[in-house]
Amino acid sequence: MKGYTPPPRVSLSNEPQPITRSITITEGISVKDLAEKLGIRAKDLIARLLARGVFATINQTLDAELASEMARFFGADTNVISFEEQAAKEISEAASGEEGTGPEAIPRPPVVTIMGHVDHGKTTLLDSIRLTNVAGGEAGGITQHIGAYKVRIQDESSPAYGREIVFLDTPGHEAFTRMRARGAKATDIVVLVVAADDGVMPQTLEAIDHAHAAEVPIIVAVNKIDKPDSMPDRVKKQLADRGLMPEDWGGTTVFVDVSAKQKTNLNLLMEMICLVADLQELKANPDRAATGVVLEAKLDRGRGPVATVLVQNGTLHTSDNFVVGNVYGKVRAMFDDRGAQLEEAPPSTPVEILGMEGLPQAGDQFVVVADRDKARGVSEFREQKAREATLAKSSRVSLEGLAEQIKTAGTKELNIILKADVGGSVEVLTDLLAKLSNDKVRLKVLRSGVGAITESDVLLASASNAIIIGFNVRPERKAQELAEQDKVDIRLHSIIYELQDEIKRAMSGLLEPTIKETYQGRAEVRDTFRIPKVGTVAGCQVLDGIIKRDSEVRLLRDNVVVFKGKVGSLRRFKDDASEVRNGMECGIAIANYGDVKVGDIIEAFVTERIAAEVIA
Repeated sequence: MKGYTPPPRVSLSNEPQPITRSITITEGISVKDLAEKLGIRAKDLIARLLARGVFATINQTLDAELASEMARFFGADTNVISFEEQAAKEISEAASGEEGTGPEAIPRPPVVTIMGHVDHGKTTLLDSIRLTNVAGGEAGGITQHIGAYKVRIQDESSPAYGREIVFLDTPGHEAFTRMRARGAKATDIVVLVVAADDGVMPQTLEAIDHAHAAEVPIIVAVNKIDKPDSMPDRVKKQLADRGLMPEDWGGTTVFVDVSAKQKTNLNLLMEMICLVADLQELKANPDRAATGVVLEAKLDRGRGPVATVLVQNGTLHTSDNFVVGNVYGKVRAMFDDRGAQLEEAPPSTPVEILGMEGLPQAGDQFVVVADRDKARGVSEFREQKAREATLAKSSRVSLEGLAEQIKTAGTKELNIILKADVGGSVEVLTDLLAKLSNDKVRLKVLRSGVGAITESDVLLASASNAIIIGFNVRPERKAQELAEQDKVDIRLHSIIYELQDEIKRAMSGLLEPTIKETYQGRAEVRDTFRIPKVGTVAGCQVLDGIIKRDSEVRLLRDNVVVFKGKVGSLRRFKDDASEVRNGMECGIAIANYGDVKVGDIIEAFVTERIAAEVIA
């Protein structure tokens, strides 16, 4: 076109601008949001990314490293915070902006975690407080999940009448360390249950360590004081030696003697909990958006992913959008610990929620967000990062790894596919199985997940010679049929002790059994006879021990083994004998061997196959 001069092309400077400002970015920030924060056009940022070899659209998420690099190029320093921190910051800014309108933070019920050794009566104590029977429904009478319950004090004579306490019940078995640590993190007070007849045990000490690490006060409940052999003072002395000095001995730790079975002193325990809680001045603001922590997560056949969430601050309503770890969702329904449906959950309330797009990890932070698309973006970004990390872990080969492979070439591998009812159990069992590996047998968990055993699990097990372990879950009908058809071994368990023992047995069976030989006796050949249809029979005298009809024998000539075989027939005079003892005479025919000479020694023995012991 005549007379038209095209506009000059914008040349992108390759020189970074001097850093003049600082911006805060969240993980998984989109190109559009980053451009807004930097005060530049999105297309300039896309062009810069292109120059760096990254093809990005305006809605694409960037990881923190790349976003920081881009920001530095455009003259801004970055401070990277997590999505939860950003959400909390926005909420607190909104709250401070409305000061004078919304209520201030108000006292909230304390969150109390019950900890202690296995079988010391934690769940029974809770059942007595709640007037229910959870322990009766637990496999083998031991708790294997975190239970969360809200209790209102009903005793009108108590000064704490009408107040609420939230209880978290943690498992006491040694394998459940992770769950106990999580219970201690989400809590305000730890109630340490110690049996008066048993005293301080390993998990009791571990629970004290978790409580100290989480910096929460400890109240000791000395349980089973109704038993004739109970010694509460011994428990006090043992714990005083561990730094928990009772108040009546001049210390600061509250001790309460209780009996869960007889319901003795339970009100006193609850009053003490309220007293210690009052000293901490626990407060929360019910008018803000909810934040909390996931205590447990499971897949329910009819309801999909279900998470037990402890609301720590704010109020959770049905139809709220939220992000939890790398999962997002919308609260479709909420239930309390007794199964009643709720419309809203105030601070310090444990609830089961439905409506997640996937299964979160136990221990993940739960944040309510206004923007659903933002929630989806963050969860997809985290999901992708988790996938990349897993792939990187599985594909990386180092020289050390190669040397290790060569070294472990003689090691047997037991492949396992693990399915459990809740996320917490999966991680606990994965840890447990990793610990059972040793230099002879290596346990390899090919797949672990939450929910019933499916056809794809059976197909994977069939392809990789794996055994399937179901913990508190059953196989689907089709999966069961497929397993029977493909001869896939499915082991179903509900008690962690039994699972541990069975895996040890499986590992023992994997190894070649050792052959143990037991000497039985020997006989000297004094004469030989040829008998038609039988062959050569040696007339012998038993020198020591015993010769049995089912024995294996060696024929020794001048102490050299000439033949090794089995006894063909054993006779005393004309009768068959089952065994011939020391000093007796007998006729022995060795199966499929006739070249026996006078003076030979026949030595009898038996071999046993003994399964190799892997674990002492």
